[in-house]
Amino acid sequence: MSFRDKDILVTGGSGGLGALICRQLVAEGARVTVLDRVDSAVAAQTLKHDLGSPSGLELAVADIARRDWDILVNLAGIQHFGPFEAQAPGHLFTSYMVNLVAPARLTQAVLPAMKARGRGQIVNVGSIFGSINFAHFVTYSSAKAGLRGLSQALRRELSGTGIDVTYVAPRAVRTALNSAAVLEFARLTHMNMDEPEQIAARIVAAMRQRRRDVYLGFPEALFVRLNALLPGLVDRALSANDRRAREMFAR
Repeated sequence: MSFRDKDILVTGGSGGLGALICRQLVAEGARVTVLDRVDSAVAAQTLKHDLGSPSGLELAVADIARRDWDILVNLAGIQHFGPFEAQAPGHLFTSYMVNLVAPARLTQAVLPAMKARGRGQIVNVGSIFGSINFAHFVTYSSAKAGLRGLSQALRRELSGTGIDVTYVAPRAVRTALNSAAVLEFARLTHMNMDEPEQIAARIVAAMRQRRRDVYLGFPEALFVRLNALLPGLVDRALSANDRRAREMFAR
């Protein structure tokens, strides 16, 4: 599929990974609009909204519903790393809003026009953490698991409409989303972290090929299959890393 003259909306497109995706789409001839809290240095237009509150999200929904979109890329995300009980209630609420509720509501906003034209694509950028639900990433993992379920259910519902749903799940990516504590955990556990340029290219490739479910990284992609079939085996494989995380927060 060519992106030339396609109207593409990218949430979180001003961030490190988002900017790389937008730059590649623009280079391939797309008309890219970013939905973010800060202006994009790449896209011609930025719609500035806060997806972390119901009122902010509904303003975003009203804004994008006025236009026809060929592709919606739900990329925006936030993360909490640490004991679940230590996450502030406001941050917990915002985590589910940005990572799961916003993609669902924005998709609702663009679907009527896509259905009327008989074509379109929803691209949900999830995470390996949504299939292998990691300790100390409870809200992030569970929200991304919800995004994976949303993508699969929606794909079945939209069968025959000409609208494709692509779910892309990278493993950890070296971006500003990672706190100092996450980087320390990655060092202690030898966690694989990919460079954002590589992941941006693979997300755009999945969009172009209109792929369905794409899991990035080995052996993490294999662990996704194992976790679905033998979760106890994955529990044991991750237990040493879970212990290291507990020790980090016990200091």
